[in-house]
Amino acid sequence: MNKEFNTVGFGHPCFNPDATLYHGRIHLPVAPKCNIKCKYCDRKTGCVNENRPGVTTKVMDPYEAILYAKKMLKREPRISVIGIAGPGDPLYNDETFLTFKLISLEFKDMIKCLSTNGLLLSDKLPLLINCGISTITVTINAIDPNIGQEIYDYAIYKDNTYRGIDAAKVLIEKQLEGIEAACDNGLLVKVNTVLIPGINDKHIDDIAKKIKELGVAIMNIMPLIPQAEFSHLKAPKCNELEKVRHQNSKIISQMYHCRQCRADAAGLLGDDI
Repeated sequence: MNKEFNTVGFGHPCFNPDATLYHGRIHLPVAPKCNIKCKYCDRKTGCVNENRPGVTTKVMDPYEAILYAKKMLKREPRISVIGIAGPGDPLYNDETFLTFKLISLEFKDMIKCLSTNGLLLSDKLPLLINCGISTITVTINAIDPNIGQEIYDYAIYKDNTYRGIDAAKVLIEKQLEGIEAACDNGLLVKVNTVLIPGINDKHIDDIAKKIKELGVAIMNIMPLIPQAEFSHLKAPKCNELEKVRHQNSKIISQMYHCRQCRADAAGLLGDDI
């Protein structure tokens, strides 16, 4: 692991498995809008029973989110990371940047992180650096547009809506451009990849090699949750997931303890408040 991981990632439970016992995280659900449509995504607001990405009890405005964070930190003082992970894409919502500015004022010692589809990462990177973001997670499910077009319905970029293979092309191009720029600017980057049997399961090693080349610190291969347009697909079996993770651990460090958290998760991984 590189020096940047040792200094920044040590206290981040999503980057360092040893940190999960001593460091928690909180996600502030201030970003409802999204600029792409993944065929496995089913965003929900007002939901308390499902534990998965894209779900939150409510969307908060930035000031409400800060009050919520203060309340949660009183209940769980081991929280050391404040992030924004949805329920839409944080970079597509102006509220994200105001929230991070408020976080910098109220929680100076906290690690600030963000999860994104990466479409706007290179465009918004100066703003993120100015907000003091130190860790970023980007979800990349394909680097081949022919595969990507099977996963994404559309992508909205600079007021243009792209569909099919054009959507995959612009998304992948901007993702890789943004990741390289983030790594070059000293940010710690993790890549999440959803393992989708029959679609990208033979393509994961290509993704791993490319992101390693760009400077990504760790990869998180997650199982498909069959829903939305992919509700007819089967989730990968545990042994299939572990096999893919093991194979790609020879290329890039792997995360094995992901909980596929909600957009309003708070507490220790596996022990939410």
